[in-house]
Amino acid sequence: MTTALTPARIAACLGLLVTGALVGVAGWLVADVWFPGGLLLALLALLGLFLAGRLLTGTALGVGAAVIGWFLTYVVLSVPRSEGDFLLSSAGISMYVYLLGGTVLAVMCATLQMPSDRSVSASRSGR
Repeated sequence: MTTALTPARIAACLGLLVTGALVGVAGWLVADVWFPGGLLLALLALLGLFLAGRLLTGTALGVGAAVIGWFLTYVVLSVPRSEGDFLLSSAGISMYVYLLGGTVLAVMCATLQMPSDRSVSASRSGR
């Protein structure tokens, strides 16, 4: 089922892109600092963001916009600076769990079947 790109859907995707970047920064900060509670909090925030993107746009496009914002933040924060150090440390296991867990949550939300995605057959339309 394909849906048209309306101005409202484009604006929602841009908002999800920015929100994904903000959630990515916040998740990066709390995942390693408050282990394991911060990691769980960061993954729950990602789940909420990805589900909101799926419900807001009605397609996996919303999840994709949020994932792009989240992942670009991850890449930018993990690049070494000119001084030779990193902006934020990624030495602990929590960063790998955060990246892998966020990816799994994104795939789950993108492939989620919504009630509006299912077709109604002519024989069952009267129920």
